[in-house]
Amino acid sequence: MTVTPELIAVLAVIGVALAFDYTNGFHDAANAIATSVSTRALTPRIALGLAAVGNFIGAHFGAGVAKTVGDGLVTLPTGVSSLGVVFAGVLGAIAWNLITWYFGLPSSSSHALFGGLVGATLLSTGGIVQWVNIGEKVLLPMVLSPIVGLTLGYLLMLAILWLFRKGQPGKLNRGFRWAQTASAAAMSVGHGMQDAAKTMGIVVLALYTGGFQESKTHIPGWVFWTSATMLALGTYAGGWRIIRTLGRKIIDLGPPEGFAAETVASAVLYFNALVLKAPISTTHTITSAIMGVGATKRLSAVRWNVAGNIVIAWIITFPAAALIACVTYLLVRPLFG
Repeated sequence: MTVTPELIAVLAVIGVALAFDYTNGFHDAANAIATSVSTRALTPRIALGLAAVGNFIGAHFGAGVAKTVGDGLVTLPTGVSSLGVVFAGVLGAIAWNLITWYFGLPSSSSHALFGGLVGATLLSTGGIVQWVNIGEKVLLPMVLSPIVGLTLGYLLMLAILWLFRKGQPGKLNRGFRWAQTASAAAMSVGHGMQDAAKTMGIVVLALYTGGFQESKTHIPGWVFWTSATMLALGTYAGGWRIIRTLGRKIIDLGPPEGFAAETVASAVLYFNALVLKAPISTTHTITSAIMGVGATKRLSAVRWNVAGNIVIAWIITFPAAALIACVTYLLVRPLFG
């Protein structure tokens, strides 16, 4: 194969996309395992291994989400310059992931990626942000998924409390620890459906704009495997700062609460990935489910100051990643001329 500027640019974009995939794994590992670890249903390493396998499996069911990311959010300029836009956008998402990981804030890697793409596209000549699709497929789910997660978490936990109101706490905790193995596995698969798919969408976007495939939506087999593997490796590396925030700082979770939160979050992820093909945030979904579950004890059981910091991180993620991507694009644009 002849080495051309287009090939070098495509390889650079694929490289940063896979780097984002890896940071997504260790940044969002908490989504799948924090509740199971905090309730001692699973040991940390077993939980991470389970999450990595689940992410790898789930990635192979995320084609619908990948197509939305690759062909539904921005229209790029033509030529090699379009790859500079994607390169800068993904770097903006990586930078925001690292910043929030450092402070232990479970922000959304998904919205960091979308914000990065939008920010870089806004500065490009000929790039167009599809604001209607951004509103319908990113901003609306960003608002609705936490509300749904909180509400369903509250209702499912109420149902569990009523169904097992006469049970012995010790036996119930042992039973729900076993049940959490299944709910954590389901959560891990749902995370793979959503988050590996976003990387696949970026890789396909790079291949198409670089002229290496004719379809905007076809996902080659190697893209599935590579994206799934990088997400799984990142997950197994673990993101302990964020795991501590989700698992211990919002509420004190017991096995029934952990099971309820994971079950609700995985159901919401599955519905959006398989039915709506919508790229939602796994972070928003599990965190809001935890808050809903905790509110069944009493409102004061939820540490709302911590929850407030998390919500602030949710709100600023999109514009912050967009701003970083804008600066990055100005720096790298000469390399993709």
